[in-house]
Order: sequence, then structure tokens, then C-alpha cells
Amino acid sequence: MIDELKKNIDTEVEMLREIASYINRYESAAEDEKKLLDGAINSLLGGMKIINDNIPELLRDITVAEKRPSKKESNLHLVKYKGIGAGVEVVLKKNDKTRFLKELNISDTFVKKIKRKDLDEVDKYTEFKASRGYLKIANRFCLGMASKAVRKGSFKDLGESLRKANMDILFESYVAMMYFTIFLAFVLSFFAGLFFIFFSASMTWPFFALRAGGYLTMATKLVWVPIVVPVLMFLGIYYYPNTEKQSIGGRIDQELPFAVIHMSAITGAGIEPTEIFRIIGLSREYPYLRKEIRKVLNQINLYGYDLTTALTNAAKTTPSEKLSELFSGLATSIASGTNLSEFFEKRSETLLLSYRLDRQKYTRLVETFLDIYISIVIAAPMVFLLLIIMMAISGLNVGLGPSQISILSVAAIAVLNVVFLMFLQMKQPAY
Repeated sequence: MIDELKKNIDTEVEMLREIASYINRYESAAEDEKKLLDGAINSLLGGMKIINDNIPELLRDITVAEKRPSKKESNLHLVKYKGIGAGVEVVLKKNDKTRFLKELNISDTFVKKIKRKDLDEVDKYTEFKASRGYLKIANRFCLGMASKAVRKGSFKDLGESLRKANMDILFESYVAMMYFTIFLAFVLSFFAGLFFIFFSASMTWPFFALRAGGYLTMATKLVWVPIVVPVLMFLGIYYYPNTEKQSIGGRIDQELPFAVIHMSAITGAGIEPTEIFRIIGLSREYPYLRKEIRKVLNQINLYGYDLTTALTNAAKTTPSEKLSELFSGLATSIASGTNLSEFFEKRSETLLLSYRLDRQKYTRLVETFLDIYISIVIAAPMVFLLLIIMMAISGLNVGLGPSQISILSVAAIAVLNVVFLMFLQMKQPAY
């Protein structure tokens, strides 16, 4: 029975290791994941209790003297179970076999849900993905020219915006894509303008017809198209990273007050500052902020910087001014030996006050636009329709029939509603 006892002990050791891994994960888990971890830990503890209850029976059968063969059937049975992890082999009483397998099945059910959740929420890193599609074509034709421009120091503001916007694209590749897009816009707009010089458009079939004359006059009217379209494309591509940076910075500012409160609570427990950032970085409660926190962790773990230097470097690349101030202040506090718990507590009060002011500002903005919405979308169409009816009754020719006026009114109201909804969606805080 010594071999059977060893199997039971080895199984308990593996179960303890699994419980320890779940406990380590418990600190940074979300509330729904904590419930799954609790269920898996409790089922494993139940299985260990069953194994421990069978150890006295195994010890009773261990003896130094040679044991005489007995016709009495043993009450112990070998139980084999193949779950998600390694296989389990234990020796248990016949009555405990069913309960033990049930506990293992429950544990495996929770583990499957945890792993499925990990697969659903796993971060997909694309920093090292090769360029493809449109970007690959742009690199083939314009990368050399873009690299020369970057080496000369051109587009510095664009490079800074790209880094702060966390865009997964190289600076040179983005400039090459910008050059290639401008070239395509010029070519397409040039041929489009050339086409409309010789052809006129209409709303009936065949939609396009050859002009009888006036080519020079039409060319002077369309000469601006090959110039304005590439310029607009350049401005759009150049300033897109900046708008993305501002959007991400706003999202970080909305998450920051709650994250700082979280940090303050963790610091009060006496945890090391680096461990505070690891907990926040692994948490899924702050999807935008944790990317900036991981920049700090990467500089510590990969580049070997100390926490103060890592915070100073991260403060220069974050898209949020509030987070940059937090990193800079925290680096100064660590270097001077200030109490971090008091630092986080005071900073959380300041950020919460700013958050409340932003919410009040948004509420006033919504009230203002509600008044504008009532005036433009509800009152104005009614006044407009009454005016049209009075003009029609008085015999004035407005040039539109009743059906055309109705369609025009409905289309205008629909467009205005979409514009208002888009504006409110853009201004609405995430928290």
C-alpha cells in the first residue's frame, strides 16, 4: 500500500499547486472571474478532503510483516481520471469514488469557463506583424523616399502623435502610406477631372453624354480638383493620429480617477510600488490605462530601468496630460521618499473633483443641445410647413409639390437627428 499512498500524496501536491496558481491570479481578477476561481478552488479542496479521509485506511494496510492472503475483498479501489490537465490516479474507498469524481468534474467545469474567458479577452499584440495589403504596396513604392524625409527630421509632430496614439505601424511606413495616398489621389482626381471635361452627367440613362463643346471653359472650372483633393487627403492622414491620440487621452482621463483610488487602496496594504503597477496592468477594468501601465512594466522588465526612470520615460509618451502629471509626480515622490499612500489619496481627490466637473459640464451641454434640438428639429419644421401651406393657399409658386416638400422635410429631420446622436455619442463619457 506504500505505492498507493505515494500516488495519493502526489495527487494532493499537484492539486495544491493548482490551488496556489488560482490564488495568485485571484488578486488581479475581475468580479465574475473571482467567482469562477472560488468554485474551482472549493472543488479542489473538496477533492483533497476526500483523499485525506482515505489515508488512515491505507496506513492500516501497511505492515512490516508478510501479509497472508485473504479472501476478503479490499474496500480500496484505484480511481483514474483524465481531466483538462494531467491525469489523476488515487486509491479511494468505493463509497468515496463517486464524490471524488464529482468534485473533479466541477473543478474542470470552472477551469473550462476560466480558459474560455481568457481566450475571449486575450490581448492580440501586432507589433511584429509584417505589413500587408495597401501598406505593403505603399512601402514598396515610397518607403525609400519616406525614410529619407524622416532622417532629415521631417514630420516630427506626426511621429510623436503616432507614438502617443499607440498605433501599430512604423513611422516610416506611415509616411510612405501618406505619400502613396497623395499620389493616388492626384492621379484619380486628375483623370476624373479630365473625364468630366469631355462628358456631362445627368440623372437619366445613359447618365453620361459627350459634350458638344466648351471644353476649355469646363477645364478652367475643374482645374482645382487635382490640387484640392490631394491636399485634403494629406491633411486627413497627417492629423488622424493626433485625433486618435486625443480620443485615447480622453478615455484614459475617464478611467484614471478610479484607477488611482484602486492604487491608493493597494498602497495602503503595504505592497511594493512596482507590484501596484503589475496589478493594474493585469486588470481588465481599465482597458486604455493598462496599455500605458504596461509601458512602465516593459521598461522595468525588458530594458532594466528602475521605476523612477520608467515613470519619467512613460510620462513623455502617454496621450493623457493627467496621466503624464501622475507619472511625473509619482517619480518625484518615490525619489524623495514621500509616503505613496498619501500621494495617491490626495491625487485621487483632485482627479475625482475634475471628473465631477466634467460630468456637470456634460450635463449642461446636453441641456443646451436639448433646447437647440427642440427648436430646430421639432419647432422649425412645423413653422416651415405652415409657411409652405400659407404660400400655397395665397397662390405663390414655391416650385415644389406637396409630396416633394414632405420628402424633403422628412429627410432633413432624419439627417438632423443623426447629427445630434453622433455628437452626443462622441461627447458622452465612458464612465
